[in-house]
Amino acid sequence: MEHIGRFAIKSNLLPFTMNKEPNQGGFIKNGQMTVAVKDEKMEMSVYDFTLKGKHNQYNTMAAGIAGAVLGIRKEKIRDAVQTFESLEHRMEFVSTVRGVDFINDSKATNVNSTWYALESIQKPTILILGGVDKGNDYESMMDLVKEKVKAIVAMGTDNRKIHEAFQHDVPVIVNTSSAREAVHAAFHLANKGDVVLLSPACASFDLFKNYEDRGNQFKDAVKEL
Repeated sequence: MEHIGRFAIKSNLLPFTMNKEPNQGGFIKNGQMTVAVKDEKMEMSVYDFTLKGKHNQYNTMAAGIAGAVLGIRKEKIRDAVQTFESLEHRMEFVSTVRGVDFINDSKATNVNSTWYALESIQKPTILILGGVDKGNDYESMMDLVKEKVKAIVAMGTDNRKIHEAFQHDVPVIVNTSSAREAVHAAFHLANKGDVVLLSPACASFDLFKNYEDRGNQFKDAVKEL
C-alpha cells in the first residue's frame, strides 16, 4: 500500500445506497432499483431478484453498476438478476410442502449469518437452530426473532444455551437430535404460508460431518415429507 501513490490510478466513484439518490450509481426506493451509469438508466423491482434480503439488494446494485460500466446490455443484467442461483446450503430453497416453504441455510454457522437469513424472510418462521456453539451471543438477532420466529426447533446434543436465550421471547422451543427429527418437528409446528428455515448459527460437528452433510440431510428429510 505504501507504493500505491506511484501509480497513475484513475477512478470514477459510483455509489450505491438506499438513502439519498445519487445522480450516478445505484439506488433502491419503494422496492424499485435504479442503476444509472453515464447516459444509461436501468430500473427493476427488487421483488424480481432471486436473492432475497437487504444485504443481497446491496450486492445486486453493485453487480448492476459493474455490468453497466462494462457495457453489458440492460436486458442481460436484468435476466442475470432474475435467474442467478445462490450457493448450495446458503439460503437455498428446497421445496414447498403443503404450503410450507423449506429453506436450507446450513452454511450459516454464526449468529451474523443467521441474522441476515432472518432479515430476508417475510413470512412467519420456524427456525431450526443449534449445533456446536461458538460462544454465541444471540442478543443481536433477538429483535428479528421476536418479530418473525413463531417456534424454534433446537437441533444438537446440548441445547441449553438456546433455551436460555429465547425462552422468554419464543413461545415454543423443542429439542431434536437429527435432521430428520428436526424437519418433522418443524413441519408439525408450521401452518400453510409459513417458512421452515434451517439456519443453525452453530457449527455442525456434534451431529454431522460438516455443514454440507447437515444441509444434505435436511434436504433428504424434506423430500420424505
